[in-house]
Amino acid sequence: MLILQFYNFLTITILAQYKLQIIKNFLKLPKILYFFCFLLIISVFFTYFTTPAFEITGIDFLGQATLPKGLSFQKTPVGGLSGITYDAEKQVYYAISDDRSERSPARFYTFKIDLSKGSLKNSDVTLVGVTKLRNESDHAFDIGAIDAEGIALASWKTLFISSEVDPFIQEFLLSSGRKQTALPMPRKFLPKQNHQHGIRNNLAFESLTITPDKKHLFTATENALIQDGLEAKPNLGSHCRIVQYNLLTKKPEKEFLYPTEPVAPFLNLFHMFTSGLSDLLALDNQGHFLSVERSFTGLGFSIALFQVSLEGGDNIFHINSLLATNVKKIRPVQKKLLLDLSSLHILLDNIEGLTLGPILPDGHHSLILISDNNFNLIQRTQILAFRLKIKTLPIGLFPRFMPNFNR
Repeated sequence: MLILQFYNFLTITILAQYKLQIIKNFLKLPKILYFFCFLLIISVFFTYFTTPAFEITGIDFLGQATLPKGLSFQKTPVGGLSGITYDAEKQVYYAISDDRSERSPARFYTFKIDLSKGSLKNSDVTLVGVTKLRNESDHAFDIGAIDAEGIALASWKTLFISSEVDPFIQEFLLSSGRKQTALPMPRKFLPKQNHQHGIRNNLAFESLTITPDKKHLFTATENALIQDGLEAKPNLGSHCRIVQYNLLTKKPEKEFLYPTEPVAPFLNLFHMFTSGLSDLLALDNQGHFLSVERSFTGLGFSIALFQVSLEGGDNIFHINSLLATNVKKIRPVQKKLLLDLSSLHILLDNIEGLTLGPILPDGHHSLILISDNNFNLIQRTQILAFRLKIKTLPIGLFPRFMPNFNR
């Protein structure tokens, strides 16, 4: 017993002397290093403890605008606007057309939307530019080579665009529309000729969004991959995947399960029901989003906005097939209905894109939604504006709102 006590005493003494020596060595460092250590501590503190997270506490409808049918701009037909993003520095919006270079070369449009009066009407929307997309060879995309659906501003000079044809996510110059880089696509998403694997036709990457700190890009499938389950049907949702890319490494790093809501058909005499996740919008850097789910129910459209959080959602990046596992044991993302747009009592069109806009005169955030008219004369390009009431939640005080990005 005495030997054991002496051994413990000796061990504690040696460790204390070792720690003391470390402190002495640290104090011998040049004073400039103390300053850098202080900056590092402050940086970590502000990154992880003071970065705000957002919770939406209310939403108000501000009005709508509709583009004229058959509108042409700089010899291109304006339509198929399936995604939209806001450039706060230039105070303009970029909207991507899903024209597969069939009517005119693949392109995105630049809009101005005036919300300075806290409302929206037709005269508040101005089309100011069109930019045609160019491939890595600086040529226009061939017919059918692209089906652009999502768009997200990356920096002052580039944006990302997602395509459902031969699915890709590529970065383009804002000024010229020329392709710069392409993000790698996980093999599980690539379609095979036997139609037993990968994305379904026209149900792929509709969504695209980038976090405010520009470090992460998110996209999502509109419906389940073939190996993940059924596509959405009347009264049946679908298992979509949200994909998280690291924009520093340009690699995908996580995936999350997003189940869409089951939607009932209405007078679906021609059996033309479709439903799915049409866009995502990152609200902060902590994994909080808005999502829009769009359904054609047989007689008109059903549109719903949801608040989404990655908190508690399982990372399914390494699961190649949800059908091959017990999907009931996978924790999906958290969803909460924000607004069923049927409550607006207006005629809704094919809403596919959403983005935050400028701060309104009353200090609240604005939200813009846009519809894809499918170049169909009986449909409209509809723009809806909303006021968002947002509560800012400091991460250090509200840890339950902070997802674990390292899970």
